[in-house]
Amino acid sequence: VTEPLADTVLLSALVLVCGEKMTFYDGIYPFYPVQKSPFRLDVRLLVVILVFALLAVSFLFILPGIRGRSRFFWMFRIFTSLLIGVILVVLNFTGDWAEARVKANTSYKSFSNAVVSAEVGLHVGLYGINITLKGEPVSQINETIDYNEVFRWSSSVDEQYAEALERGLPNPILYIAEKFTRNGACGLIYQYRHSGRFASANLWTAFCCWLLANILFTMPVILYAGYMMIATGAFIFFSMASFSTVYNVAPCDFSIGEDSLTTDYSHSFWIALATGLLCSLIGWLVVLLDCLLPARMREVFSVGIDNEDDEWHAAEGYLNSGFLEGLVYGDITQSESHSSTQEITTLTRL
Repeated sequence: VTEPLADTVLLSALVLVCGEKMTFYDGIYPFYPVQKSPFRLDVRLLVVILVFALLAVSFLFILPGIRGRSRFFWMFRIFTSLLIGVILVVLNFTGDWAEARVKANTSYKSFSNAVVSAEVGLHVGLYGINITLKGEPVSQINETIDYNEVFRWSSSVDEQYAEALERGLPNPILYIAEKFTRNGACGLIYQYRHSGRFASANLWTAFCCWLLANILFTMPVILYAGYMMIATGAFIFFSMASFSTVYNVAPCDFSIGEDSLTTDYSHSFWIALATGLLCSLIGWLVVLLDCLLPARMREVFSVGIDNEDDEWHAAEGYLNSGFLEGLVYGDITQSESHSSTQEITTLTRL
């Protein structure tokens, strides 16, 4: 009799604590793993930003050692160059080259009749996609609805989709992810993956051109540095063209509730366009000015200039007096012997 009474008391306590809910642990479904915090920031992006920020701070310490009005020109040149470099690297890892958002009332999870009001987002990058689901409000049906799931091209999307099924992710996320599997009806993975890889390859080539341009700007070949900046802008445009080929495939319908998702160019694409225009403008400007004012350009960039002060200071120095005495004595002896020879020759002629 004691054991059934104890079980009844325990069950009553559980009902009292849970508030007669069918979930444990503050609204988490017992048949699925504990909900993880949403994806916020790629670690690679953070590393790249920190590296370029460290370079910028290092140049700030060097800046006071530059004299005259050229200090402001060097500061502008260095920070503009670093800005272009960090953008070229960061664009490879951002996940918003194209995106789509829609607010809808949709079913939440399988084997449940629960309907939630949420904003569903699809964010396309060069290395994969992000699918977001955020409730409005965030807390609904005794659960926090705030997901950001990443599916990368580097590994099998089918395996990632199978893991998402095992984790019991919400239906909108699974529905969109299924469109990018190999067996998906639209076959989006092939075009999106190849377009992303070609776009990334062009961006890395643009980064190499940017490095060469910075090296050439420190040498008396300013014209070729301008050519490399033009090449940098050209490869950025090639990467944009490569990514734009994703819109050549037949449109795929993403129906969420009564609405549909339609992707469009997003922040990273327009930042790439602005960076490409900036590099092309700098390159053509350098080429034009180098053709019109070559000496002035070398003076501005402090390359290939013979400074009179440097020559004067180079002429000054410590000399070996012992060596000079011997050298002067030898010269005097030779000159005396030469003059005596001339005198003897003159007397002989007389």
